[in-house]
Amino acid sequence: AVVSTQSGHYGRGAKESVTVDDILKLGRITDDYLCPITANAYKIDFTKFKIRDMESGGVLFEIAKPEGASEMSLSSDPNAGRYVRYEFPPEFLKLKQIGATVEFTIGDKPVNSFRMVERHYFKDQVIKSFDFDFGFCMPSSLNTCEHIYDLPALSQELMREMVQNPFQTKSDSFYFVDGKLIMHNKADYAYNAGM
Repeated sequence: AVVSTQSGHYGRGAKESVTVDDILKLGRITDDYLCPITANAYKIDFTKFKIRDMESGGVLFEIAKPEGASEMSLSSDPNAGRYVRYEFPPEFLKLKQIGATVEFTIGDKPVNSFRMVERHYFKDQVIKSFDFDFGFCMPSSLNTCEHIYDLPALSQELMREMVQNPFQTKSDSFYFVDGKLIMHNKADYAYNAGM
């Protein structure tokens, strides 16, 4: 798998307080970020990420932030690190279940009720919505969590379309603490790697 980052921008017309219910009603990918990068008052920083096939145990993707690097030292762009581009082979679409392991640090404030809602779309139609609870995270801590994704069964026609239309599959990942949106990341996907 190949990954690259691209910046986006925070939308001026964004709602002041976005709720989980608002997110679950979204019918298409958001045009902009729904919160500024400064909303992350808890200084949550994702440092490692790995995706594995639950059936075979094989690692499909893995990335780690270089030691000592911070968001600001990686780029002068205030939205750096909020957008990821994935490239997977077509076989990825046939997987039934994947495990996504994330390692992250917490700043000097305790984090109660840390939750992620992730929405996946193809050509502005919802394919799948995931909702994971990280629970409580202690201040100044390093945390590792694996979430298991049960992937939707896709028709042969839809898989073919997704392979033939790279980067038309997109996702929004929304992170909440105590019901308040503190982070919003985006990704897009191609399923034609190695073709």
